[in-house]
Amino acid sequence: MPDAKPVDQLSEAEVRQELARLAEALGAANTAYHTLDAPEIDDASYDALKQRNRAIEARFPDLTRADSPSEQVGGALAEGFAKVRHEVRMLSLENAFEVAEVDDWAERIRKFLGHVGDLGFTAEPKIDGLSLSLRYEKGKLVQAATRGDGETGENVTENARTIADLPKELEGAPEILEVRGEVYMTHADFAALNERQQAANARSFANPRNAAAGSLRQLDPAITAARPLHFFAYAWGAHSEPLAETQHGAIARLKALGFSTNPLTRLCTGPEELLAHYAEIEQQRATLGYDIDGVVYKVDDLALQRRLGFRSSTPRWAIAHKFAAQLAWTVLEDIDIQVGRTGALSPVARLKPVTVGGVVVQNATLHNEDYIAGRDSKGQEIRGGKDIRIGDWVQVYRAGDVIPKIADVDLEKRPAGAVPYAFPTLCPDCGSEAVREPGDAVRRCSGGLICPAQAVERLKHFVSRNAFDIEGLGAKQVEAFYKDGWIRQPADIFTLRDRFGSGLQQLQNREGWGKKSAENLFAAIEEKRRIPLNRLIFALGIRHVGESSAALLATHYTSWQAFEAAMTGAEVGQGAAWEDLISIDGVGAVLAASLVTAFHQEAERGAIDALVAHLTVEDVTRRAPVNSAVAGKTVVFTGTLEKMSRAE
Repeated sequence: MPDAKPVDQLSEAEVRQELARLAEALGAANTAYHTLDAPEIDDASYDALKQRNRAIEARFPDLTRADSPSEQVGGALAEGFAKVRHEVRMLSLENAFEVAEVDDWAERIRKFLGHVGDLGFTAEPKIDGLSLSLRYEKGKLVQAATRGDGETGENVTENARTIADLPKELEGAPEILEVRGEVYMTHADFAALNERQQAANARSFANPRNAAAGSLRQLDPAITAARPLHFFAYAWGAHSEPLAETQHGAIARLKALGFSTNPLTRLCTGPEELLAHYAEIEQQRATLGYDIDGVVYKVDDLALQRRLGFRSSTPRWAIAHKFAAQLAWTVLEDIDIQVGRTGALSPVARLKPVTVGGVVVQNATLHNEDYIAGRDSKGQEIRGGKDIRIGDWVQVYRAGDVIPKIADVDLEKRPAGAVPYAFPTLCPDCGSEAVREPGDAVRRCSGGLICPAQAVERLKHFVSRNAFDIEGLGAKQVEAFYKDGWIRQPADIFTLRDRFGSGLQQLQNREGWGKKSAENLFAAIEEKRRIPLNRLIFALGIRHVGESSAALLATHYTSWQAFEAAMTGAEVGQGAAWEDLISIDGVGAVLAASLVTAFHQEAERGAIDALVAHLTVEDVTRRAPVNSAVAGKTVVFTGTLEKMSRAE
């Protein structure tokens, strides 16, 4: 995050605003990756956000938010599955992208333990799939659950039973044993699956990880059974007796019980051997036949693992050493401008197809006009100041192996007629002026609801999973209904039946629709006439208001009537209602101004009023504070202990 203000220069107000922004960004990233199986940012960017959040919290611990990303694992649970509470939490891992970070991790372990001799570690490939916990009782598989948010997962037992190389019964296992590992799909199986999807005119999957996650989380186990899923075991949760005294011994025991374990797992002594094995695995990466995105290092001695323990969301005794992005050169054929729901004009590179890390890449993000021009938002050079032009040879990388980006430009191959890219100052969809506000890296369409692109994107947001989540009304349906004039604003969704008649003959006559599907859509819409306050606030799609801030606002105001009165009664920068709004922990002046402005715009307010007239909004019940004898107090031990270091 090169443009971020140094932590030690932040004021208290800036800290609150920055922590709110980070909570929102990380929450959205977690939801995209863990719940929707559709990552939106790369691993390096995600890690940078988490590191900045930790750095701010370390310097300003009293301002740590209740919804701090440092305390969270995974994402929200998908609807449709029964919930399973993990007896032992399923945590995420700390990430390292540089050798120095691995050395620092090993040194922290030595200091924590007061250990000066050699330490044993295991090194194993980090499989890019979906985490799964399998519970066996008396040798029989009784439950399978996804990681979920780390504490509660989704019950996918029947689906897991269809995975061929996953044992359904164990011989000689502890009476209770939870085996944890990764569900994945091989490259060959992934390619064959996408061929079948295309032949059936069904949606193709973006990558093997998404295919594996989507296949395991099917409501119909028969669909999962038809998908070629595999499972590697690498850890355990609850158990009635230990598997072994060491990590590598426990993995060997799991293999003896019938689980597939990764053959590239090695026992190493010290960081040098770990890094050597990392290099060996990275060399083999392209020929493994399945996706990995790094190497996981763990302290081998399980007694030392127990001593090292855990932070809030990661174990101290393990770290994931991520691979660097994979690179390839290709031609930039065009630059398209997409308009988002908040009016942001986002440039997208259209590339001559090129294979990067086993995936064919045709598009890449270009971020904003500064990035294209070869500078950051402060005017400092990036890429040595080289701008990006249509016709250029560009170096593409899949950052964190997810989102393609452009890393470099080969000026020697630049065509003679290539001209600097002129970023549009008018919206390509509605022709309104595209404005770039001071301090904002993004140029935005000023058309608001008159802009078709913004209107469609806001409708898509409105029906999205974490907003109204109307079954049968997804992004494609919204686009089609908007194009035909059936839906122009959210309120129109709730008047569809009244406006078109109970049969909605036009809908039944559409390709892919019939009487049953039309009835199901109407029923789904009726179900959503009752909505929790936080979901409604989030669904409005007001700029800067995400899931976390919507929940904070709902908790503070408790009812729609109180929230609406506060927003319409507030003035930006002054008055009691404004002061009350910005007093909410996690709501900064920028977010507050966006909210108040939205409720004072005639068109925006009219759309909100029209929507709420069709809804019953559920109030929020505040929880009573829990009394504790040690609440708010610090407990201090003095002196020394026989078996613990000072850090422990």
